[in-house]
Amino acid sequence: METSIDHIKSILDRYLQEIPAQLAGPDRSEFLAGKLPSMEPETRLELRKYVESFLNQMSTLSASDIDFGGHGCDGKIWYRIHGVKKPWERGPDFTFDQYTLLILNMLSDRQIDMLVREKSLDFSYTSLQNENERYRASSYFDLDHLALNMRKIEAEIRPFSGLNLHANIARQLSLNHLKFGLTLVTGITGSGKSSTLDTIIDANNQTVNAHIVIISSPLELIHQTKKCIIRHREVGRDVASFRDGIVQAMRQDPDIIVIGELRDSASIRNALEVTDSGHKVFSTLHTASAMESIDRIVGETAQEEQDRVRMRLADVLTCVISQKLVKTTTGKRALAKEVMITTPPIMAAIRNNNVSEIYQMMHEGAQYGMHTLEQDLYRLVELETISRDEAISQANNKSRMLQLLNKTV
Repeated sequence: METSIDHIKSILDRYLQEIPAQLAGPDRSEFLAGKLPSMEPETRLELRKYVESFLNQMSTLSASDIDFGGHGCDGKIWYRIHGVKKPWERGPDFTFDQYTLLILNMLSDRQIDMLVREKSLDFSYTSLQNENERYRASSYFDLDHLALNMRKIEAEIRPFSGLNLHANIARQLSLNHLKFGLTLVTGITGSGKSSTLDTIIDANNQTVNAHIVIISSPLELIHQTKKCIIRHREVGRDVASFRDGIVQAMRQDPDIIVIGELRDSASIRNALEVTDSGHKVFSTLHTASAMESIDRIVGETAQEEQDRVRMRLADVLTCVISQKLVKTTTGKRALAKEVMITTPPIMAAIRNNNVSEIYQMMHEGAQYGMHTLEQDLYRLVELETISRDEAISQANNKSRMLQLLNKTV
């Protein structure tokens, strides 16, 4: 292993020694990017395979993410294992410039141009040695040096039954039952939103003849055609922007449109517009609860537009699944979630800006398949899957969580 590391460092240092001494910060990265075309294809391949040896360790370590490069990693490779991020003690140390060159070598010329221009790049990466191994990646500058995070995309789609959803919710998610409406899967980074969304897409792919268009940045899991035509369009590669992808999709005869993430006011507006047109739309949002999701969508719009957005959202929103991955008593992670469907009372609460009333409606909405996050955490405590302390720590409404645990309600 040491010989291999020394060999790789010698290759990197041959190019690093050409950096002019006066260059500093991002100019060093730009200079190195300019040297890549002169590197022998065999050498570039060798460097990429070496980086992929770090990626291969993810399966061995049961890691979801890998980080390296930039000031923050301090020359080490870091993995997130069962939710905990820590350095790989057996891994090699590299300098900032060595990591920069390793990262740049993984990118195409177009991607490098975008990274240098925007100072950040989201992309998908497919293993050279196994095309079924794919990663969601983000490269960016950390104190003038390139850093990289990569998350492994699980090739195996989890069964729909594993979501443990009420039959009424399952019907809401199926194109066979409901042909229109906006469904949101929400949660913080690393909460498994993409996996849940892929499971829902696959359930439709197995059960209904239809056309699904997925617009994402970057694309993660690639779905195989079963009963549906499935189009995968990556922003920056297959289409210029989310808006262009959505507008173009409406001319492509879709039944379902999947928007990878509602990141800003423009993508939120586009999602509402396409749902208004009568399509079934799925997307994700970085929010921790159903109520926060509604507030976020309304709050992202201009003040004078918010009343109109509330009305539109009340009309098109059909379901919100807000989830977390919580630590189990065995040190692994389990899915905890909150589920809301837009019943007439909830629709009225959204229209009248009475979002705070929705929590109690979910709490009392078991016959519709609804429940709060706290009720689901309590279920996991009762099953002895998680501890009481973990339930309290992960709860959005800690006072209600304590009431449930003490059985006072």
